[in-house]
Amino acid sequence: MGDLVSGFAGEFIDVDALSHALDRYAQILEPWARAVSGRMIAEVAARDEKAWMQAARQMGMSLKSEIADAPTGARMRELLEEQVRLIKSLPTEAAERVHKLTLEGITKGLRASEISAEIMRTGEVTKSRADLIARTEVGRTSAALTQARAEHVGSVGYVWVTAGDSDVRPSHKAMSGKFVAWNDPPTLDGMQGHAGALPNCRCFCRPVLPGDDD
Repeated sequence: MGDLVSGFAGEFIDVDALSHALDRYAQILEPWARAVSGRMIAEVAARDEKAWMQAARQMGMSLKSEIADAPTGARMRELLEEQVRLIKSLPTEAAERVHKLTLEGITKGLRASEISAEIMRTGEVTKSRADLIARTEVGRTSAALTQARAEHVGSVGYVWVTAGDSDVRPSHKAMSGKFVAWNDPPTLDGMQGHAGALPNCRCFCRPVLPGDDD
């Protein structure tokens, strides 16, 4: 996308043409977005299933059978559609940024060269947004599949576990060791979600299963 925007470089940018190109790119991205998201979800699902099966070996064959039959397929399809939407939103948001910058520049009386320079940063801004989506979606996928399997075997919640280092946000640190119901995700820093499912969150869910002493 940075290359696409750079193709319109110049003191005077055809904003409508650039916006149209970005919107078209959002549609072209769909097959690639589905392929990439599908691979990521499959990899996370495989790791999650392996972890559950290791735990099941210690708990008996009945639990192992229940975990294997967990309805994760539907959740994986939902996650795929959500991730395709997020990826396709990147060019659309970039186009909206271009229009916003142009209108603000005109309102503030900025020179065309100043507006152009800020528009040229669109690729950099979009990359930052894409990195955030990538980091967040891996954690959110893992949390969602963990929840699907846990609820299937009768779990009503989990214990919030942090990464345990100095980078943990204060609000997440305060959740460490607390029980959280699956149907009642907490709101932290103005955002609602389970451990690992919030932006840049490295925390994870430790499911409380039927018969656990927690």
